[in-house]
Amino acid sequence: MFVVALLLVAVMWEAYKALGPADGGSVLGSRILPRTNDNAMPHVWDMLSRYGRPATRGSDQEIWRVVLAGVWFSFRIALVGFALGASLGLSLAVIMSRFKVAERGLLPYLVISQTVPLIALAPLVASWGGKLQFGGFVWPRWMSVAVLGAFLAFFPVAVGALKGLTTVPSASLELMESYAAPWHQTLVKLRFPNAVPYLVPALKLAASASVIGVVVAEISIGLRGGVGRLIIEYAREATADPAKVFTAVFGAAALGLAMAGLVACIDLFLMRNRPKEVPA
Repeated sequence: MFVVALLLVAVMWEAYKALGPADGGSVLGSRILPRTNDNAMPHVWDMLSRYGRPATRGSDQEIWRVVLAGVWFSFRIALVGFALGASLGLSLAVIMSRFKVAERGLLPYLVISQTVPLIALAPLVASWGGKLQFGGFVWPRWMSVAVLGAFLAFFPVAVGALKGLTTVPSASLELMESYAAPWHQTLVKLRFPNAVPYLVPALKLAASASVIGVVVAEISIGLRGGVGRLIIEYAREATADPAKVFTAVFGAAALGLAMAGLVACIDLFLMRNRPKEVPA
């Protein structure tokens, strides 16, 4: 179905390009119809064939190699951001599930944190990180990008894990209390297993969000080597080579899918021995 959906998007793209106005159009006085000329909407086959041509004029390196290298660079940073964000979100969820006063005090601020524009926050984090130094350790620029990826990743994990940790059946909790089980054993043996159905979708969202944070941060602070920087560089050539910018955009999209797929594979591996549901 995923392949079918991609093909459907490609068909819709080409259909609108064939039938839509070349210079855009208006609906009820509002200019909302995009332009369909080749500079604004290249053909799908032009965008795909661009991967096989050189990245720059006179170069012998195909653009797919450049995009792949940028995706790999951003992937590693996104992994770090995802790990940081997931760890922070899970820790906050455990604290909020243990202490109701912490939930009432922290949850509104978690929601507010997601309204902060990341493009405005990125230069501040990069500036603060450049002033940090612990002994011989110097804060690398890529770490600021990873922190911004974690900033978007921690929220879905915190909310999803909190939902799973607090929706435990009361009968199960009473059973653990009857065995005089301490809180940490109840957390590990009851609350965490109950939170898995909520946590896995949250981790998929966090993985994709970490990619968004990394790409936006790379664009904002100008970190070279990643796919975000490639999008900016190729966008400058969009007038003469409109298909080129889409190669980097598709690379960023593939990176987000790869991160979400990684979480799905981890879920399949960890839960491979869980009992199968038998239909009644």
